[in-house]
Amino acid sequence: MGKNIVEKIFGSHLAYGELTAGSPVGLKVDQVYTQDATGTMAWLQFEAMGLNKVQVPLAVSYVDHNMLQQDYMNPDDHLFLQTAAAKFGAYFSRPGNGICHQVHLEQFAAPGKIALGTDSHTPTGGGMGMISIGVGGLDAATVMGGAAFELNMPKVLKVHLFGKLKRPYVTAMDVILEILRRLTVKGGVGKILEYGGPGDKDLNVTERATITNMGAELGATTSVFPSDERTKFYLEAVGRENDWIELSADEDASYAEVIRINLGKIEPMIAQPHSPDNVVTVKSLAGTKVNQVCIGSCTNSSYQGMKSVASILKDNTVSEGVNLLINPGSKQVYEMIAKEGLIADMVAAGARMLESSCGPCIGMGGAPASGQVSVRSYNRNFKGRSGTKDAFVYLASPVSCAVFALKGEMVDPRDAGIPMKKFREPSKYTINRNFLIAPKQDTSDVKVVKGPNIKEVSVKDALKDAIEAEVLLKLGDNVTTDDIMPAGSKVLPFRSNIPAISNFVFSNIDNSFSSRALEAKGKGGGIIIGAENYGQGSSREHAAIAPMFLGIQAVIANRSRGSTDPT
Repeated sequence: MGKNIVEKIFGSHLAYGELTAGSPVGLKVDQVYTQDATGTMAWLQFEAMGLNKVQVPLAVSYVDHNMLQQDYMNPDDHLFLQTAAAKFGAYFSRPGNGICHQVHLEQFAAPGKIALGTDSHTPTGGGMGMISIGVGGLDAATVMGGAAFELNMPKVLKVHLFGKLKRPYVTAMDVILEILRRLTVKGGVGKILEYGGPGDKDLNVTERATITNMGAELGATTSVFPSDERTKFYLEAVGRENDWIELSADEDASYAEVIRINLGKIEPMIAQPHSPDNVVTVKSLAGTKVNQVCIGSCTNSSYQGMKSVASILKDNTVSEGVNLLINPGSKQVYEMIAKEGLIADMVAAGARMLESSCGPCIGMGGAPASGQVSVRSYNRNFKGRSGTKDAFVYLASPVSCAVFALKGEMVDPRDAGIPMKKFREPSKYTINRNFLIAPKQDTSDVKVVKGPNIKEVSVKDALKDAIEAEVLLKLGDNVTTDDIMPAGSKVLPFRSNIPAISNFVFSNIDNSFSSRALEAKGKGGGIIIGAENYGQGSSREHAAIAPMFLGIQAVIANRSRGSTDPT
């Protein structure tokens, strides 16, 4: 019997186990990368192992989340990450170089390899024909220390694509929103989505990466496309043609499930508040007033996305009732669109240009006003994630977002009467690695620098034979890691300080929780009751570590669906 892509990659990296769905397997890993919001903990954990150097072929430390330097804490974390990378043999991507997933796609992702990243949107690399999985910091640290990565072998769901998108107003974002509409945020749990069929030839690498990026919202372990001539074209364009290999499923490969998507029938889609799977057509919401538009994030800030947006905005003006923010995904993309005059077109139209970072997507600035409608080309619209609890956040393609910004309301971009140029993939991208600091050969004089906000790793006592504790909180379905451990500019600077960040656990649900938990800690600890899909969202191990610090002994939840959080 033939093999699918997942079986081929897993098989070539198998350290132990059998490739049978549900069975534990250990995988040899080629690449590990971290970002600053989770990377501080990962590198502290690696340092605690006492090793001199990372034991994987490639490690990268990115800074892209905690970019606001309103006091010493974030800059201290950045310095710690830079010195830790220098000490232990990793690349360091400097602040301003871009969002980790897009930069990694441009600079390091390669077909046939396996990468782990301390961020739930690591599956972006699947657009390159790579197995890329988001994990908690401890998993990343142990793999950097030389261990195999262990997981239960997921089922493989094939997404058979056929037909062609009705460009330029229908995009890859609309494809993944349609899949979310069909499968829901629970539909990918315990599965890897493998794309194939004749329709995949209609999608270039960055479009494929948009789709695999938002596979995280399905709860999928990861998503992957074949590596073909379109992959080769992109790798040649970014100066890495030697990284290309051809990789596809055998004709007689088998799958646990198959769904079919006719790209020719996809239309502009939009996710309504407050979940990425609450998807309807844009046309069905025509006339809905829009107050804010945000374009970018690791999902939709590629060169193609930026050029499409500039084409729509050129010689037009943002509606007087709309605040438009744009963050290109990498410094290379920023440089390319600057040289082509596209930033001038955006600024002239009234856009506010942000730096290459996660920005408003992670609640770092760009919060909408009270009760406003914000439409974003991002990947999550959980309640309060924007920084404003009563805002109404929608998710749509960059093309739809740009049209909304001009019209001041939702309108099917095909009906907007705004001309737009079709995108032609460049045969040569700007190549600029000056904000990537390569590993040092001699690290004997490198000192890891830790500011006063950086605390040592919290360690849990050994598990007792019996747990008897008070139930402190009872929750429903689909509790997100944003619910457990909020993001945003107020909380994220404490990622390297577990005692401090624990004060915010469940603060958006019950602001007395942390004090009640600490009180119960002295009496044996507490228990949390959940339902289905507890821990939906980010690969945020702080959502496990901070409750542990507060004395939580157990979370009792329905395992029938599982959790999207690798921690």
